[in-house]
Amino acid sequence: MAWFVLIVSGVLEAVWASALAASHGFSRWRPAVLFLVSLVLSMTGLAWAMTSLPTGTAYAVWVGIGATLTVLGGFRTGQDRATWSKSLLLLLLVGSIIGLKAVS
Repeated sequence: MAWFVLIVSGVLEAVWASALAASHGFSRWRPAVLFLVSLVLSMTGLAWAMTSLPTGTAYAVWVGIGATLTVLGGFRTGQDRATWSKSLLLLLLVGSIIGLKAVS
């Protein structure tokens, strides 16, 4: 159950990061509210998962999921340009996340 909560929290990290950018310095209220709600839920889930998973592993997986999804979102929206090197590095990141799960 802790791994499931951690994965959902990682997804919510990507949500709050994207919502923060979309809020334009908190000048747009809908993205700002989405940012605050997803931030609280993401941090709460991370904190709960850390009660039964190693702190370093939980944090690395949480950040890795959030970072990967945020970059992929940037590729999808055109805010970031997909290159072979970025794609390879994302694959390495995802492989490392899976590896941490496998050894924990």
